[in-house]
Amino acid sequence: MTLDRIAPALFVLLWSTGWIVAKYASPHADPLTFLSLRFTLAAVLFAVIAFVSRAAWPSSRSGYRHAVVSGVFLHGIYLGGVWWAISQGVPSSVSGLIAALQPLLTALAAPLIVGERLSGAQKLGVVLGFAGLTVAILPRLMALESSMLQIALLPLLVNVFAMASVTAGTLYQKRYLQEGDLRSIASLQYVGGFLVVMPMALLIEPLRVDWNLEFALAMGWSVLGLSLVSIMLLLYLIRRGQVSRAASLTYLVPPAVAIESWILFGEVLTVPMIIGTLIVVIGVWLTNRKTRVIV
Repeated sequence: MTLDRIAPALFVLLWSTGWIVAKYASPHADPLTFLSLRFTLAAVLFAVIAFVSRAAWPSSRSGYRHAVVSGVFLHGIYLGGVWWAISQGVPSSVSGLIAALQPLLTALAAPLIVGERLSGAQKLGVVLGFAGLTVAILPRLMALESSMLQIALLPLLVNVFAMASVTAGTLYQKRYLQEGDLRSIASLQYVGGFLVVMPMALLIEPLRVDWNLEFALAMGWSVLGLSLVSIMLLLYLIRRGQVSRAASLTYLVPPAVAIESWILFGEVLTVPMIIGTLIVVIGVWLTNRKTRVIV
């Protein structure tokens, strides 16, 4: 079996583990402290790769600025919000489901930013996506007492805000980073992420780190498996022209996260969660599928 055949599925499988490692790492380090270390290592690693491979760096100050700012949205606010929410009790399966709404939010923002019009099927997909999320998490929220509901709402809102941030980062990158070597850009983006999470860690966390095997495994997987291998697979797919295949498989990320969370952490797969996830997957598929243009 060649890499061409397995690369898209392997990319999505690796990407889905991001929510799992966030849950796994939370007992061993404060989330923003962990991410500060991860972003530092990833930035250095990509800088080394860029220099060794003689990748081009931005030729202007604005190029550096756009790369760092995109990292603020894509890594700092997004991953910082997701990891903090999971550390505060948001199930990784629910967090993964919220993240799946990012293409829907992008579709809603596109008409306002770039003037794209949504088809009827795409509008239905957006409605189904948000309806599916409601079906999945509303029963859990209704089962909580009022005092617990107030505590649970803040992490969920932070998780939703993080999803909005990665949407903003995606649109920002599409507008300002159409050119440039992705290896050097990736290094600068992790610098942008660090500039967000490190000050927040200093402000709200005791900078707790348990220097043990579990922490080392979580950090190793985060840097090598997620920050490096996943990104390199994405670069490979772009070079081979298979981005659409990877994009089509992202519909499987929410079910993959839910199943992995059930196997590894015993998170209950309730009937509303299963039904809501399926509705979200259908909604995202409708919003992103290519439609034939009739002339």
